[in-house]
Amino acid sequence: MPIWVDADACPKVIKEVLYRAAEREQMIVTLVANQSLSVPPSRFLRTLRVAAGFDVADNEIVQRAEAGDLVITADIPLAAEVMEKGAIALNPRGERYSEATIRERLTMRDFMDTLRASGVQTGGPATLNQRDRQQFANELDKWLQQQRKQSE
Repeated sequence: MPIWVDADACPKVIKEVLYRAAEREQMIVTLVANQSLSVPPSRFLRTLRVAAGFDVADNEIVQRAEAGDLVITADIPLAAEVMEKGAIALNPRGERYSEATIRERLTMRDFMDTLRASGVQTGGPATLNQRDRQQFANELDKWLQQQRKQSE
C-alpha cells in the first residue's frame, strides 16, 4: 500500500521520517504539492506537482488514494474524504484519525472558521515538537507493521 503526503504543509522533519521509512520498507511514498519539491534520490520516493489552486493537491490525493493506503495530512476535510474511501489518515503530529475524531475535528474546524470570520484572532497551531515527531514515527511504524502482517 502506498503512502500519500499532502506535502505543501507537511513539516520537513516529518518528510525526513517518511524518506527513511520508504527506503527501509521499500515502499512508495508520493508527495503531492502545487510547487516543486526536492527529495533525496530514491526509487521509492515520488513527487507529483499539481496546478496551483484551492484544494487541487487535496483533490488529486482523494482521486488516487485507495482503501488501505496511508495519507499524511493535517487537512481535516482531506482526511475525512480519504477515510470515506477506506484509506488511513494520519496527521504530522502522529494522530491517526478515526470516525469519532474526524467528526469532532470537522466541527471544531468549522467553529474556528466562524470565529475567524467574525474577526476573532485564533492564532495558529503550536510548533511541532520532539514529542509530536516521536508520536508520528510510532504511528507510522504501527501502520507499517500492519502492512507487513497483511502481506505475510
